[in-house]
Amino acid sequence: MSTGTPLTWLYVPGDRPEVVTKALRSGADVVLVDLEDAVAPARKAYARAATAELLADPAPGPVPVHVRINALDGPLSEQDVRALAGLPGLTGLRLPKVTGPADLARVVAWTNSTPPPLYALLENALGVERAYEIATGPPTPHGIALGEADLRADLGVVEGPGLAYARGRTVVAARAAGLAPPPQSVYPDVRDLAGLATSCAEGRALGFLGRTAIHPRQLPVIEAAYRPTAAEVEAAEQVIHAAQSDAGALALPDGRFVDAAVVAGARRTLSLAGPTARRG
Repeated sequence: MSTGTPLTWLYVPGDRPEVVTKALRSGADVVLVDLEDAVAPARKAYARAATAELLADPAPGPVPVHVRINALDGPLSEQDVRALAGLPGLTGLRLPKVTGPADLARVVAWTNSTPPPLYALLENALGVERAYEIATGPPTPHGIALGEADLRADLGVVEGPGLAYARGRTVVAARAAGLAPPPQSVYPDVRDLAGLATSCAEGRALGFLGRTAIHPRQLPVIEAAYRPTAAEVEAAEQVIHAAQSDAGALALPDGRFVDAAVVAGARRTLSLAGPTARRG
């Protein structure tokens, strides 16, 4: 996306370097190399080595590369961090099943240098309850997000109302901590693009920004759902134009009230839309 704000985050298995190479040119804003759920136990060491080889290149591809390491409560996470954290092509580490700032502190200690940006995944009840504590650290993560598959299993719930509290809490915690809005968790049915679009619209209404994907065909749907529409861009431009009058709070001809909060929202919309989506 031209604005520099990531909207699409594509997961790929770390033990399939040929798939990772394709993913780097798939159109995703960020590629997430997965060493955890997508890799069988017998291939964990190979996945780590293949990923380290990729990230030894300071510019492994045209987009940033993050790595989801193995679970922090297991023996492989420290090996992952020590093998990857200092490599020039790594732009972020995604940490599964974070339950408190101490988990992030352990990862920082394993790096033996300036750590890459850390992203905390909240995948159980304790992580969700400590969302703001995790988001503020120390150490402070670069972002937080839900891992909904594990969270559903932990809570014993299905989609919909069972996850509403966790979703809202994560969005609010990120905002309160001054972090970027979290991306939505993956939509597991790669064939159901209509369902994906509906789910993205719901996520956008809740305050999420962008979404993780597990197949390239999901990327255009996610971007279309989260990029402002032409009507939203036009409305935002009207607000900005009205605000230039320096008359304080005022109402537009269609009755919309304009104050500082509305102006800030309009600026966010235009930032996400990018210069090519704006008129004139």
